[in-house]
Amino acid sequence: MEITREKSLPRSEAVGDDELAAFEREHAAGASSGEVVDFFERRGLRFSEATFRKYIQLGLLPRSQRVGTKGKHKGSHGVYPAGIVRQIREVKRMMALDYTIEEIRTQLAPGAGELPEIRQRLAAVLDRVEASLGHGELHDLALTGFRRQLEETREAANALFARIEELTRRLRNEARTRREAV
Repeated sequence: MEITREKSLPRSEAVGDDELAAFEREHAAGASSGEVVDFFERRGLRFSEATFRKYIQLGLLPRSQRVGTKGKHKGSHGVYPAGIVRQIREVKRMMALDYTIEEIRTQLAPGAGELPEIRQRLAAVLDRVEASLGHGELHDLALTGFRRQLEETREAANALFARIEELTRRLRNEARTRREAV
């Protein structure tokens, strides 16, 4: 199954990094598909709900996470990581350069779009653990030990993210090298 290029495919520079960063700040907790589509449409770029769903179906974008709505019998709705707008811009740029779907998947590397959100969530969890240390009745020596272990955990998490980012960089470079060799 292949995605067909939309008639007025914009240049990738049509949406600037500052606009993407503003969207990510505004939707730090995540964005609905409608908010993502509106982001591009407000800038005069063609991007429909159907295209959004197709990108997800093809594995170019992550699936939404279900989030419950407050209130009795309100159900839930899908939320996408705020960084998805950067991924969409990159997919559109690569499609304009005639990359195949498989090449785009390889270039984007599995999970790359979720890394910032995962990093942020893990940092929030570790911050809550740290805050709870002050509320307990721990002896000073035990408290020092817990704080040291918490700092070691943060360092290990940072090292893990660095390794994942390096892996995705290497995957992208390998795919780029193979494409240039053709």
